[in-house]
Amino acid sequence: MRKDIEIPKAENVHIVAVKEWDKDFTEQQWYIYLVNNREDEIETVLVLSRGKSEDKKTSTLRHGLGKIKPKTSVKVEFIPTEVLGFTNEYLVTFFAESKLFERKFIFKPNSISEEKVTALPVLESDGILAK
Repeated sequence: MRKDIEIPKAENVHIVAVKEWDKDFTEQQWYIYLVNNREDEIETVLVLSRGKSEDKKTSTLRHGLGKIKPKTSVKVEFIPTEVLGFTNEYLVTFFAESKLFERKFIFKPNSISEEKVTALPVLESDGILAK
């Protein structure tokens, strides 16, 4: 029965890391964004985030983002410097076209760094695209 359920892979939806000024910490900090680069609105957007290393792991966080308009982005969370050396996973699920879409994004250990920054879709800023 489970094999009969089709969950298509989400295309043109991205998880990105962007370094921004944080007025509370008075320094540059990394933030995670969900980018909807699709031509349609996505609904009931959920993002699950977790990190792990060889001997440590983070709490699993769940973010309900609701509806996200086409060609826009939404800030998901702050990512502390202490976990940049972890494998950080983001599982994104949402509804569009009357279907449930799902996709896993991964930042490998130390892949979030200033040396790996590139231009990002929709955001008009530089950052790192999760694989």
